[in-house]
Amino acid sequence: MSDPWVALEPGTDPAERVRVLRRAHETFTAVGTVPRPVRAVVADSWRRSARAGVGPDGTASVELVDGDLGAYRAEHPLARVMPLFRELMGTFAADGEHLLAVCDAHGRLLWVEGHPATRRKADRMNFVPGARWAETAVGTNAPGTAVAVGRPVQVFAAEHFIRRVQPWTCAAAPVHDPRTGRVLGAVDITGGDGLAHPHSLGFVQAVARAAESHLALLGPQDDPVGAPELTALGRDEAQLLVGGHRIRLSRRHSEIVVLLARHPEGLTGDELLCALYEDESVTPVTLRAELARLRRTLGPSLLGSRPYRLMVPLESDVAVVERRLEAGAVTAAATAYAGPLLPGSQAPAVVRLRRRLSDGLRTALIARRDPDLLADWAHAPWGEDDLDVWRALAAVRPTPAVRSRLAALERELTAGPVWEHRSPG
Repeated sequence: MSDPWVALEPGTDPAERVRVLRRAHETFTAVGTVPRPVRAVVADSWRRSARAGVGPDGTASVELVDGDLGAYRAEHPLARVMPLFRELMGTFAADGEHLLAVCDAHGRLLWVEGHPATRRKADRMNFVPGARWAETAVGTNAPGTAVAVGRPVQVFAAEHFIRRVQPWTCAAAPVHDPRTGRVLGAVDITGGDGLAHPHSLGFVQAVARAAESHLALLGPQDDPVGAPELTALGRDEAQLLVGGHRIRLSRRHSEIVVLLARHPEGLTGDELLCALYEDESVTPVTLRAELARLRRTLGPSLLGSRPYRLMVPLESDVAVVERRLEAGAVTAAATAYAGPLLPGSQAPAVVRLRRRLSDGLRTALIARRDPDLLADWAHAPWGEDDLDVWRALAAVRPTPAVRSRLAALERELTAGPVWEHRSPG
């Protein structure tokens, strides 16, 4: 297939494709193997669904109703672009007997609108506002899979993991916060087999991009104040976004905030001392002075003591990459990875976290064997000497330039003490 993200190539017989997919789905649910010609994105999603314990005969559960749903929707960032979604997609959904759906970053449906008869049919499978359609809840589906992998995706008929959803076809694209890159949710178009066309995937992707542009124009001052956001990947001095204001942290303060974000329960002075300093002669007085300066920077409402802890939940780019890796969303994890965590830090606990994150991502990239993802890593500053990644890239994209670089790295290996795996830690 020329585009692995499109469900049907032009000229493909939809009915025959449905029969093939149903047989493949039955094989997977019976013995756990994915036969051809199931697309890789669908096969990966089926495996994640099975690991999450989703059964093929399950159904979505409704988590928010009535006032709770209304309050949650009113406060959600995507509420500000619902008029845009309706303007761009409403007529298309109504005329084509489709549905416009919008979910949050957890796959929970916030709005489902469109053709009345189609809505009634969707109601029977709980494709309704307030229902949770994350992959971990109902398996492969366009809105849930889009937020899991962080990119537009189309799901056709029996590619859906749950059988009762297999008469449907959908296409969805994630919507990102234009300031932080964080996934806010996804916009989806759901209906019949006619949506299994490249145009529907391109359409929702264009709508998602328009929504992101609109959010950027609205500006941070119009955003509801949410959890502070920490950016620490690919930079020696982390940045903290609090209430629309950006705070640039010193190197030591960056290390402290990264570690406290990892330990919401808090850390004692002794624990922080061991985590931050290789030199055992550093005294608790030095650490207390650093924490006093950090408290003046952040304010007492953000930094508590006994134990030292952050007083409010904090989102970080490190946590985003980790969550995506745990979900098997390798492409989305690689997209969110802006570089090694605080690359200049020698704090023992930061060094361990930096290596664990980079090793986990590079291992997933090598296993995925996606030439574009491998090339992005290999050509980044942190991957230019990564011999294992260059070998993996040469196996799937053996261009002269790739083979030449690999040969140079292997000559260095045989000529002197070069480490086999140059982790970006």
